Amino acid sequence: MTTGTGGPVASFSVWDYVVFVGTVLGAAGIGLFQAIRGGKNTSSDEFLLGGRQMTAVPVAMSLTASFMSGITVIGTPAEAYRFGAAFWIFGISYAIMSIITAEIFVPLFYRLGITSTYEYLEMRFNKLIRVIGTTMYIIQTALYTGMVIYAPALALNQITGLNLWGVLVATGVVCIVYCTLGGLKAVIWTDVFQMVIMLAGFVAVIARGAVIQGGLGKIWDDCYQGGRLNMFDFDPDPLKRHTFWTIVVGGSVMWASIYSINQSQVQRYISCKTLTQAKLSLYVNMIGLWVTVSLAVFSGLTMYSIYKNCDPLTNGDVGALDQLLPYLVMDILAAYPGVPGLFVAAAYSGTLSTVSSSINALVAVTVEDFIRPVYKNLTDKQVTWMNMGLSVFFGFLCIGMAAIASLMGSILQAALSIFGMISGPLLGLYLLGMFWRTANSTGGLTGLIVGLVITLWVGIGAQIYPPLADKTNPLPISVAGCNRTEDLNYTTLAPWTSAVTLTPLPDNRPALADSWYSLSYLYFCLLGTLVTVIVGLVVSAITGGCKQEKLSSDLFVRRSDLFCAGCGKDSEASEPEINEKAESELKKGSNNAGFQDSQFNIVEKDVEKVTKM
Repeated sequence: MTTGTGGPVASFSVWDYVVFVGTVLGAAGIGLFQAIRGGKNTSSDEFLLGGRQMTAVPVAMSLTASFMSGITVIGTPAEAYRFGAAFWIFGISYAIMSIITAEIFVPLFYRLGITSTYEYLEMRFNKLIRVIGTTMYIIQTALYTGMVIYAPALALNQITGLNLWGVLVATGVVCIVYCTLGGLKAVIWTDVFQMVIMLAGFVAVIARGAVIQGGLGKIWDDCYQGGRLNMFDFDPDPLKRHTFWTIVVGGSVMWASIYSINQSQVQRYISCKTLTQAKLSLYVNMIGLWVTVSLAVFSGLTMYSIYKNCDPLTNGDVGALDQLLPYLVMDILAAYPGVPGLFVAAAYSGTLSTVSSSINALVAVTVEDFIRPVYKNLTDKQVTWMNMGLSVFFGFLCIGMAAIASLMGSILQAALSIFGMISGPLLGLYLLGMFWRTANSTGGLTGLIVGLVITLWVGIGAQIYPPLADKTNPLPISVAGCNRTEDLNYTTLAPWTSAVTLTPLPDNRPALADSWYSLSYLYFCLLGTLVTVIVGLVVSAITGGCKQEKLSSDLFVRRSDLFCAGCGKDSEASEPEINEKAESELKKGSNNAGFQDSQFNIVEKDVEKVTKM
């Protein structure tokens, strides 16, 4: 069969299974190694925060890998294939997000020395708001993690013939094993290994595609001719799915909500040994995100170049948009035994890293926010057993959530929508607490509830009544070059309607469907944040926010926190508690603090210059 002309593709060979299983076992092995190496130190701080002894680079790679779930590996190239390279503009969003998180949130969380992000909500507002915040996080993370497990399992099931539910349960079990035994250190080092595997998978697709098509220039030219490179749409219409403004404004706020207050991410950078390392990890992570999104989008453009005359979805070769990349891999790489196995392992590694970090974070918030406040006299040994038991419980809960995820449409968009709907109001609550001294707990709670109701209304409405093609802007595709075109009743340029919105369109669309429910999914988070802050400030003013007793200045963003990468005296003075805690342990570890800081001195100065600019 000629590549790019449709029809069935090769299936997994024995070598593919060997490479795939070897990679997964390698990941689990790293987790077990960390568990055995750190066996003597089983304290809760060690399990949940790596003993606060991590350095910037592994943490940065872990931050990137946990964002690079199987959804990204499989969903982003399909997005670029279908809608063009606009997804690349997220590079700007990642930069804005990194600056906001590193300069506003990290100093504050680091100064307070917290384990659960939601401890801040109790310090600033009250216990009730902390419990509500934690509960929202647990629901969001369990749903998202279910989707992360389901997405690659579905694609792998279609292409490799592996049993769908078998793959789902196996994923959950592997994650449970190394989360339960190794804690955060196992998660971070496993992520580093998986990050390398994922990037290798993308490079293999691009390199082989370039050989088949006759060079990267030919791929670029095909995409230009097919309209895939028209990235910059400056239309301010908030209903259009991806424009420059929805991605830069809406995307920045959405990613800021994921990196600055999401326990899975915060837990990583507060595991760094100094504030400087924590900030640095976010800037290194930003470069990792750029590399990742560039390779993912270029893989999608390579796929378009190969299938420009025969779209596998319209031709009936695959059943969903998210199966395009695995189909391409089996089409172009099957001649190299073991390479498709490596790629499938890449998608799978993305899933493992996200699921394991989610389980570890869910355990951290449950122990810190629900169990410790009630049972204050638990011994370290009891807490350790509880951490392990909860890892198993949340692992199986996420497998259960995968069943719910199977009912949702395009996975990339559905996943980001979930973050927008729930993280938006939470981000608004944190900003309200950090910047406005007049905000009180009544205002915060009211703002959070109103923000959540509004984002859920628009988000669920958009799921039931998906936006029409004029708002999503799918690009034309062709089946003119397919081997089986004669049996199909399609025109040369098949206009894409039903397959973009994988949820079936209801017949009678209400008036709100083409206005309110068509709001770009990237604006859900911004909407929730703004509503929460505005309602919170108004209600606080009415309920006597100005007359509250004086609150500690540690709970607010200080001028010295901003754009000062570990350079000012204030930021040094503000972290004695954590540095003291770390110093006693430094002698045990292999990390020499003096060497580490001098090693990063040059980088700190560069970061300082950049941030000042």
